[in-house]
Amino acid sequence: MRPFTALTALCGLFLSSTSLVNAESTASSSRVALPRDFKPPQVFKNVNLVRNTNLEKGYLRETVNVVVENVDKQPQSDYYLSFPSDLYDKVGALEVRDKSAPEQGRFDVEATEFDSNSDFQYYVVHFPQPLAPSSQITLGISYSALNSLSPRPATISQTDRQFLAYSFSAYAPSAYTTVSQKTKLKFPSTNVPDYTTTDLTSGTDPERQGTSYTYGPYDTANVAPGTTYPVSVRYEFTKPVITASLLERDLEVSHWGGNLATEERYWLRNNGSQLANNFNRVEWTLSTYQQLPSSAIRELKYPLKPGSVDPYFTDDIGNVSTSRYRPGKIPNREGSLELRPRYPIFGGWNYSFRIGWNNELSAFLRRAVAGADSYVLKVPFIEGPKVSEGIQYEKVVVRVVLPEGARNVRYELVEKASSNGLPSASQIESQLSSHKTFMDTLGRTALTLTVEDLTDEARDSQLVITYDYSLWDGLRKPVTITAGLFTVFVAAWAIGNIDVSIRKR
Repeated sequence: MRPFTALTALCGLFLSSTSLVNAESTASSSRVALPRDFKPPQVFKNVNLVRNTNLEKGYLRETVNVVVENVDKQPQSDYYLSFPSDLYDKVGALEVRDKSAPEQGRFDVEATEFDSNSDFQYYVVHFPQPLAPSSQITLGISYSALNSLSPRPATISQTDRQFLAYSFSAYAPSAYTTVSQKTKLKFPSTNVPDYTTTDLTSGTDPERQGTSYTYGPYDTANVAPGTTYPVSVRYEFTKPVITASLLERDLEVSHWGGNLATEERYWLRNNGSQLANNFNRVEWTLSTYQQLPSSAIRELKYPLKPGSVDPYFTDDIGNVSTSRYRPGKIPNREGSLELRPRYPIFGGWNYSFRIGWNNELSAFLRRAVAGADSYVLKVPFIEGPKVSEGIQYEKVVVRVVLPEGARNVRYELVEKASSNGLPSASQIESQLSSHKTFMDTLGRTALTLTVEDLTDEARDSQLVITYDYSLWDGLRKPVTITAGLFTVFVAAWAIGNIDVSIRKR
């Protein structure tokens, strides 16, 4: 029985080797608590503010360039960004940079706790270096706002054109006095039947030029911070307003197979105008044949990385055959997966589905220079369909399943000189756990990242994961399985040699 005991102990050693990183989690940065009836100290002045509002997609995109001057006698490093309370929780991918030196990276931004008694909420921007008295800095502020556009009218006929409405203030919300400001709006077309005119300037306000409308410039040196001037616009938008209430994205790394498997699960809905009458299949067929614009989702075109193979498209019923994959004909050329849902998705309709594909792992994985047992994995944070009307994501969960035994896992998001559509790393929730699949012994290391309020502008963002994975980690599973099977055979042999006959001894 000694061989059986020794092999059992050896197998137990394999199974109890806990070099795997223990499961841990890092919650999103806590919001800054402000006193009741808080008012930002008036230590700054906005010398000039230009707000650019882009309405060409199904969500709001804004860029604010503001020249900020320190009017206090002491250096200041905390600048308060003001947002209306009804817009505060819809803001995503907020980013603040030095306009004159964007390559230096984004500034640290913290959210504050929501105050239901206040008309405005704040984000706190921390300057890398305090701004000296009487000095100026030009801030480039960019963000998106989800679910901030409303269809008007809310219901339309199947062949009617869709219009969206957007309401805002001609005076940009600010916690500080603004000397001069203006707002530029960019529409998807020249068909803007309704818009508010003001008497805040001596000329025509807004000034129209093609698809651009400009409110201002206004001299607001004597206007108190927080003053609003309601403005609304209604414009034609003949495309669907695509919203993903949830996107779950899984990437599974296999060193043994040299494969990177990707699967994405979508819960989509169309936030556009709903149908006033029942769906008419004949009208839909005619409009599709004539290629007329429609507010329904007809198809989604999904670019895939070069070398992608084995794509699939399924929904709650099963495999969806109305899809087409066009691999890149030229080496290093992206492929295209064209998805056509089972039915057109009109305003208020939902559709959930999943897609997946495989790639060669060598295109995304490299050995780290620091050590032979360290690896660097670089993958897109999200990919998603690429459509002109854009897609807004209310919640995104990205899970990267690393090989069994991977440890010392670290990650970072690659930033560029311009916005990558992601919030700062402190606003992304991360969790490290163990994911067990078939024939696993310890379970695979899984890094899960959760972020809210994203748009398809994050498609070009990159996630870099560094982890340690030795030769022994790669051999653990086959050695353990082999030892286990050998143990079973030895145990069977040992049991078979036991004399259980009944006889006089």
